[in-house]
Amino acid sequence: MSDAPPPDDALALLGDEYARAILIATTTEPMTAPTVAAEIDAAESTVYDRIADLQDAGFLTEVTRTDDDGNHYAEYRARLERLAVRVTPDGFQATVDYADRDEAAERLRALWRDVK
Repeated sequence: MSDAPPPDDALALLGDEYARAILIATTTEPMTAPTVAAEIDAAESTVYDRIADLQDAGFLTEVTRTDDDGNHYAEYRARLERLAVRVTPDGFQATVDYADRDEAAERLRALWRDVK
């Protein structure tokens, strides 16, 4: 578990269909924003906006990849695994579980994928 964003912010963000679609699309493997846009049938500008919101909330992480020509590009991967919301006398309380993947292992997998 890690620090959760304020419950109202987390619920509002997850109430957005594009934010949810981005998280679902990037759960199994990192994807570029244009790839996500094509996958979820959304405008790239919308995807970039939601990616920024999801990163601010800590629900999405960015990894920089390098292609064969030395160009750098960003790929995104969901970190959010579980969000639990509890009702208390003082209001809502959110608890978040993150999938904190080993970035070195992610980079090695991407390098191996590029070599194939």
